[in-house]
Amino acid sequence: MYMDDAEDRADLFQEITYQVWKAYPKFRGESEFSTWLYRIALNTAIVFLKSEKKRSFIANGDVSNFKITQDDYDWEKEEKLSQIYKAVHQLNAIDKAFIFYYLEDFSGKQIAEQVGISEGNVRVKMNRAKNKLKEILNK
Repeated sequence: MYMDDAEDRADLFQEITYQVWKAYPKFRGESEFSTWLYRIALNTAIVFLKSEKKRSFIANGDVSNFKITQDDYDWEKEEKLSQIYKAVHQLNAIDKAFIFYYLEDFSGKQIAEQVGISEGNVRVKMNRAKNKLKEILNK
């Protein structure tokens, strides 16, 4: 979701794999492995985006790569979903990460563990990210 073309996604995947490989010997088992892995992946993606300012987020509406298997396709629902994705990609990397956590139904505690901040701070940042998203969608 952070990269807009296959080559950039492959580069990011390779960087995440490298960071996980480097960090694995230090895994202490204090959290679930999936939480530890997700945190490394998210932090690597954020650092990757910050270090490569020339990279752009997904901003096009190209859906030609998707295969549609349902006969009763809902174009209105698809249009709304497209607008939400476009709005999310206008957010900065941190706000975007919080929105993705929200969409994946992570609890405040899980987000706090993965990001390394307090649950209270998670609530504040999550509300700010949601408010920014609402502003973009209401324009």
